[in-house]
Amino acid sequence: MELKEMERALVKRYRAKIFKPFIQAINTYDLIEENDVIGVCISGGKDSLTMAKLFQEIKRHNQKNFEVKYLVMDPGYNEENIKKLIDNCDKLNIPITIKVSNVFEVANKLNPEKPCYMCARMRRGFLYEFAQEQGCNKIALGHHKNDVIETILLNIFYNGTFKTMMPKLKSTNFKNMELIRPMTFVEEKSIINYMKYCEIEALSCACRVASKDLDSYRKKIKELIASLKKEFKDIEKCIYNSANNINLDCALGWKHKGQEYSFLNFYDEE
Repeated sequence: MELKEMERALVKRYRAKIFKPFIQAINTYDLIEENDVIGVCISGGKDSLTMAKLFQEIKRHNQKNFEVKYLVMDPGYNEENIKKLIDNCDKLNIPITIKVSNVFEVANKLNPEKPCYMCARMRRGFLYEFAQEQGCNKIALGHHKNDVIETILLNIFYNGTFKTMMPKLKSTNFKNMELIRPMTFVEEKSIINYMKYCEIEALSCACRVASKDLDSYRKKIKELIASLKKEFKDIEKCIYNSANNINLDCALGWKHKGQEYSFLNFYDEE
């Protein structure tokens, strides 16, 4: 497929499902500000490739003055996967800068059975450092709406806490750096459909978990949601909305800036 058709489809054919939710998230959460230099982090997967094309589109038409750099962290891909990533970026006309790391190797050594958590933390730190080197003040990650939903359940089931993926976060370890998630309103199925339409075969994370050598908690949560959706069609919408409708009057306890609070602290104030 020609590049112009892929770009036109993003703002026409997939305008309601992808482009508008992307713009909505940016406007709702003030994700882009004047003079930002944003490192768009590309893993080679469907989400980050779509996000990169979206940034190209808003850069062409947005009135704000900001700069975008397309950054690829190679966590230890084999030659086939890195070639595939580069070929896809060439096809989509995404001008990438690549930096190699040994994240896969180290994460598997530290926790060979469940390396995903360690891998994610290491990749995040590497990306912050990489982006700073490139003069960026923000990194953009391609987490979509379904990632947000799944993270809520992951934290409830496996950590006993209510947490989700925030649309933006200030880094605690990298001064003046911020993380943004402009795909937070975009559904995964729309991204899959767009990639298929563009005839792009994107990478998965290309590690042993992705290749099914290991199981993953997120995979189990995906399967659970799919099962529940057969009986409760609005289950995903309800889970997502729960993060916007937290009622502290009916919470046993909560944390804010590291400080723990109990409902008992406020019970006698009424």
